[in-house]
Amino acid sequence: MNGDFFLQTGVLCLVSAIGGAINSVAGGGTLLTFPALIAALGGTAEAAVWANATSTVALFPGSLAGMAGYRRELMTARPWIKVLLWPSLAGGLIGAFLLMVLPAESFRKLIPWLLLTAAALFWLQPRLSRRLAAKAGAAAQGGETAPPPQRVALVALFQLFVAIYGGYFGAGIGILMLTALGMMGLSDIHQMNGLKTLFGSAINGVAVVVFAGSGKVEWTLATAMALAAILGGYVGARVARRLDRNLVRHAVVLIGVALGAYYLQKTYG
Repeated sequence: MNGDFFLQTGVLCLVSAIGGAINSVAGGGTLLTFPALIAALGGTAEAAVWANATSTVALFPGSLAGMAGYRRELMTARPWIKVLLWPSLAGGLIGAFLLMVLPAESFRKLIPWLLLTAAALFWLQPRLSRRLAAKAGAAAQGGETAPPPQRVALVALFQLFVAIYGGYFGAGIGILMLTALGMMGLSDIHQMNGLKTLFGSAINGVAVVVFAGSGKVEWTLATAMALAAILGGYVGARVARRLDRNLVRHAVVLIGVALGAYYLQKTYG
């Protein structure tokens, strides 16, 4: 190990801490850790696969910590857990497996589109939140009814595809899961966030198992970044009330668009 290694690890830990803090405030930490790891690991197509796997492992402990914060809400959401947990696990497994078996060059060509898609999803999230709030008000006035079986089956299928995307790349799956939960008729935003965090942890958990078994995780970096992300998430949660979430979200979206444009030019230019 030399000075360059320690400098590189220090920079990655700083990025991971910022990513963990952003996840605790607005989401989107992957948009920082993933490109930073690509650069650190060499910028090749194979490095992109390693970067994605390492980033998922590094941020996974933080998602578990977030899930613990929603214990109370999850206790009252067991029927929804029974419906959507299995598609989450199956889809995460499929997506992670696809990342490992498909040519690395295919993933490299998808990177700009994945980054731009994730940025667009984060940009749309406040609009969805307003719609969910309006839906909650209507449900409170008229009373909520259980969704029909056909809609439950459709949402379970939608969650499966969300989970496949999550296992393959992952950034932006939160907004997609909130959409699915809204389709199920849920209106309690705290319960929905708890379920989103649980299903996201399930998706990333099975992906971590696949990535670890594949041998495509840079464990030294992943371990250091995980500790930094947990610290960043803790600090971010403590200061979240002082921050303008919209400002943080706009910054994440701009970073995502800029990185997407950069990789678009680098890949196809």
